[in-house]
Amino acid sequence: MGPFDHFHKNGTSVIKPKPLQLRREVVPQQPGNTSNTSRSIPRPSSSKPPARPTKRLLSKPALGLTKPSLGKPKKRASPAQPVTHFSTDESSEEDVTESSRKRVKLEESVEPDITRQVRCKAAFSKDGEEAFSMVHAADMVASDTSVKYVPIFEDLSDRVEVTLQYPSFSQRERYYLVKPQFGHDDFEALEDIIQVMRKVAEYYLPTVGRDKFLDESSGYPQKLSRAVKHRAEKDILEAIQRYNDALREFLKDGTIAKILDGSKKLDPRLVERILTQTYSRTVSPRVKSLRVYENGTDNVYGELLPKFVSDILKKDTRLKSDQIFVDLGSGVGNVVLQVALEIGCESWGCEIMKNACDLADLQHKEFLARCRLWGLNVGNIHLQRGDFLVNGAIAKILPKADVVLVNNQAFTPGLNEGLTSLFLDLKEGCRIVSLKSFVPAGHKITPRNLNSPYNVLAVEEKEYYSNCVSWTNAPGTYYVSKKDSSKIRRFADRNKLHL
Repeated sequence: MGPFDHFHKNGTSVIKPKPLQLRREVVPQQPGNTSNTSRSIPRPSSSKPPARPTKRLLSKPALGLTKPSLGKPKKRASPAQPVTHFSTDESSEEDVTESSRKRVKLEESVEPDITRQVRCKAAFSKDGEEAFSMVHAADMVASDTSVKYVPIFEDLSDRVEVTLQYPSFSQRERYYLVKPQFGHDDFEALEDIIQVMRKVAEYYLPTVGRDKFLDESSGYPQKLSRAVKHRAEKDILEAIQRYNDALREFLKDGTIAKILDGSKKLDPRLVERILTQTYSRTVSPRVKSLRVYENGTDNVYGELLPKFVSDILKKDTRLKSDQIFVDLGSGVGNVVLQVALEIGCESWGCEIMKNACDLADLQHKEFLARCRLWGLNVGNIHLQRGDFLVNGAIAKILPKADVVLVNNQAFTPGLNEGLTSLFLDLKEGCRIVSLKSFVPAGHKITPRNLNSPYNVLAVEEKEYYSNCVSWTNAPGTYYVSKKDSSKIRRFADRNKLHL
């Protein structure tokens, strides 16, 4: 189940998007142009009244030039993961297999991070197979009383247990071959097993091994799918065991370790799979606790989705593994965890809501176990509780931060004001990403506002596409600000003023 699916169900309060404004533009027909009409393209309204200057900076995704909305608060959500429901339809199965065989490459424009260390050495050591604490899929199914699970088909023995090998020498994960009795919104063991098989083949094996694992007729996910379709319990167990044995051989001969050592980046889709596993085993069974929030305050919940976060990291901020990331208002910790894995850098988060903090701690512990299963190294993670305006640890780390994220979509004016003083302590070049701008539209430096914190921020407005945030499917705007004191110094020098 996707982390944000809960926020789209009936009965759940979420941030409501503003209605889109439609604008039709008629383009005169040019010679040789067979089109005689233009389409109406819905886009978010970009015309916003100038905001009254206030003395404060916001920290959360994107800084902008608009006045913070004082309307109905919106929820902050954790990264939503797309879920592929298990299907026994052979045609759709083949289509998925064909697309899955292609190894995804990151944008060539992104410079390689030469300091990035992808492989977790502990997961490949002699002691790697020692048992460690984690939430096995079987444990989650057994303990989640809110969902009734049944065998994947009627003739299957009750609570058949299998173990699945991951691409490291770590312990195997235990699964019960069950499915939710009603609907497809809850955890499905077969879906998770097949996704693991595919991701292992796509990102951990050489071309020959990948092609064998994902062959459209004899690949392990295909064998497992056919066995389920034919309700053959023996074939199901055999397909999983043969996958385990084949993967074990690649581990023993050092192939997987060599591939990881030669990599300096992780594909966002592999990262998203690990985040999904972590979320489904910790937050999903307890997600109702996030629906308790106080309307009209800063204590609301809604988050940026993984693909959006990945674009921010790679394109807007170009964060590297030797830098520091801070998320102010980090919710259940999804973005903090994503950054620590995808970038490999030191990652901080601070959240004031108790329920969200409790779930963030659960996620943190399970996330580290999941990364060990997958044999991946992560940056140091620090999750703080309380008000980030007065948190001592946050006050110490902010001056060292390279990227600060502030999802201020629903922050009150008072909180945004309080953030201004924090941003004054940021180092030159630090980038702040927010959903609303800290700098009022039309702001200009004058002798009278020489000491305004707005003067040290260079703001760029950007657009995100649909399905980028948890509270709406509509596109919108966000802001990337860079601390740059040079413009205020130049103004002071030209006007012979003292700062």
